[in-house]
Amino acid sequence: MEERYSKAETLALRRKHIGPSCKVFFAKDPLKIVRAQGQYMFDEKGEKYLDCINNVAHVGHSHPYVIKAATKQMELLNTNSRFLHDNLVQYAQRLTATLPEKLSVCYFVNSGSEANDLALRLARQYHGHQDVITLENAYHGHITSLIDISPYKFNQLGKDSKKEFVHVAPSPDIYRGKYREDHPDPASAYAEEVKKIIEETQKNGRKIAAFIAESMQSCGGQVIPPVGYFQKVAEYVRAVGGVFIADEVQVGFGRVGKHFWAFQLQGEDFVPDIVTMGKPIGNGHPMSCVVTTREIAESFGASGMEYFNTFGGNPVSCAIGLAVLEVIEQEDLQGNATRVGNYLLELLAVQKEKHPLVGDIRGVGLFVGVDLVKDQQKRTPATAEALHLIYKLKEHQILLSADGPHRNILKFKPPMCFTMEDAKHVVEAIDALLTEIEEATGMKTENNASANAQYKTKTTEGNSQSEGANESISHMNGAACRQENELYSKKCSLPSETIRT
Repeated sequence: MEERYSKAETLALRRKHIGPSCKVFFAKDPLKIVRAQGQYMFDEKGEKYLDCINNVAHVGHSHPYVIKAATKQMELLNTNSRFLHDNLVQYAQRLTATLPEKLSVCYFVNSGSEANDLALRLARQYHGHQDVITLENAYHGHITSLIDISPYKFNQLGKDSKKEFVHVAPSPDIYRGKYREDHPDPASAYAEEVKKIIEETQKNGRKIAAFIAESMQSCGGQVIPPVGYFQKVAEYVRAVGGVFIADEVQVGFGRVGKHFWAFQLQGEDFVPDIVTMGKPIGNGHPMSCVVTTREIAESFGASGMEYFNTFGGNPVSCAIGLAVLEVIEQEDLQGNATRVGNYLLELLAVQKEKHPLVGDIRGVGLFVGVDLVKDQQKRTPATAEALHLIYKLKEHQILLSADGPHRNILKFKPPMCFTMEDAKHVVEAIDALLTEIEEATGMKTENNASANAQYKTKTTEGNSQSEGANESISHMNGAACRQENELYSKKCSLPSETIRT
């Protein structure tokens, strides 16, 4: 496929015409991606990159079944939802069938941000309350109403940026949080923090409209709440007339494997009042949805204000949404998420035992985080090392990102067609790069030395060329980290811009 512009011309035009706050991945040498298929992306030179971060292309980039469904409907009709059309009601029926029975009413919109904004409107209309409880490091969208409830964003604006109606609860992080893995009941302890916030707001004459949380925090550092936390929070919030909003924009549609929705990890006895969804819902097509109870929907309608969305629920979007649901089922992508996710976690657990840079491995299905640390006891975030690692992985044509409040968490959330071979390939690359970094920084332990000695013995016996390769790697260790980004020099500077993925 012939490109209209060279990479340099594309970059120059982007700088000229696109807002400077719109960042690119790998700013020092951004990728120009021209096509993608399955779990792979291809640049303008035809080089193939393994995509470990794209939870938007949920069933795989350019899935033929999804493309066919979109094209077929586009050839017939695309219009707004004020006209009757079977696609809208069929999709709503199929989508709600994946949810607990009481979550039965849909509002179709176009992005995760739109969905979360509408969820706030529903919550505030329900009992006329205004205040919102959110979590540390939370991100729920890019529009004003959501920046207000996203500490991940508003903390960048300064200490006075939090609005009076916003209340921030501790992230239920049992590795880095206030209550950790050695606590006898972290779920209850974290929920009590929410209860304290509610009590304090009531003393001040304020009323809670909603508690909102990602079912598993993504930008917040791949945090999986302890089981029972949501149940207790929902009890406290509902007792004062608030509702529980589960944000599934990043983690829904079978990504956790064993369940279709991540909130279901908490147990069958937990059902949110509102669920928002986006990103994977259309496999790259801009669409999203809010699902709620009949009671909350009727309360919203009682305001007298019509809700209309020009593109939300159009026939093409609904055809695409239906196709995505069908592919997830037909290709057993939930089962794949469990099988490949478990294998990935097993491989990474070995790295945790081997490398002092690996502090924690956590995840469910194809939602996995690797917490890199400079000191395993102190859990000091290894921010520069994480950024260096993702740049080096790019050189190996593997796309991974780092996030979390300290930008030290390696994030795995690939297309759901990711394979065991892909997982093995990525972890082998991470293993080699961690070894380089640890040797360059003096973090190498006796375990590393022993493992490397065994490896060298085996490769010497099996392949005399391995010795030369090992020498080459050893030679690189002293200089690799001082090259492009000068990671380990005193004047180190790596890209530190925050990009949500």
